[in-house]
Amino acid sequence: MKNILLVLALALSAICFGQTREQRTFLFVHGAWGGGWEYAKIDSILSAKGDKVFHPTLTGLGERVHLANPAIDLSTHIADIVNVIKFEGLQNLILVGHSYGGMVISGVAEKMPERIRQLIYVDAFVPDDGESVKTILGPYWDGVEKAVKDGFVSYLYGPTKSIPPTDVPQPLRTFTESIKIANPLVIKIPSAYILMTKQGKADYDQAGASKARIRRWEVLTLEGGHYPMREQPAALVEKIEIILK
Repeated sequence: MKNILLVLALALSAICFGQTREQRTFLFVHGAWGGGWEYAKIDSILSAKGDKVFHPTLTGLGERVHLANPAIDLSTHIADIVNVIKFEGLQNLILVGHSYGGMVISGVAEKMPERIRQLIYVDAFVPDDGESVKTILGPYWDGVEKAVKDGFVSYLYGPTKSIPPTDVPQPLRTFTESIKIANPLVIKIPSAYILMTKQGKADYDQAGASKARIRRWEVLTLEGGHYPMREQPAALVEKIEIILK
């Protein structure tokens, strides 16, 4: 009898705990050439914790590659995410951007800061007013320019897979359009940065982490390559959890 009561008490405790635990809402924005497919494992990890996870694909990339055209620009991709937030009715949102996705979430924050609980940049660009990926890269843009053909930029980090899911060419105008940063409410959003390092070296320190430090954001480091959501999703989730504590 005592054992039955103990089991019932534990079950009731688990139910009550599940009911009182806060359900968090995450929206992940992928980087250039990628797609929402990169976040399948992240989705599984966070969903198992009871969280809601969105990882849409930007126009012209991933499974939306059939929509690709040279007219797509940064504003298009910002609108993609703004509309996900609007049509899904998202509030109190944890908005995470990887690489080029840092440009996108910066633009989204300008338009709807009241919907965002936390901004997290993962090895991402952190733009100032009037900057673009091209201007942030400065002299390193020459390497990108060599990969431009017919209004698109080919993937720069080696060969792509022959079958999906895989990286696809990125519309050039997403890299050359400048962003407007002027909304005073944005600085009130808690923001943090996760910098990927390899043996003490970090490719995105100047383009992102150094700006984050100037803005007095929390900056964490994670040892590994530029794509932690693909290569070490559990470790990336651990870093995000540290930020959210």
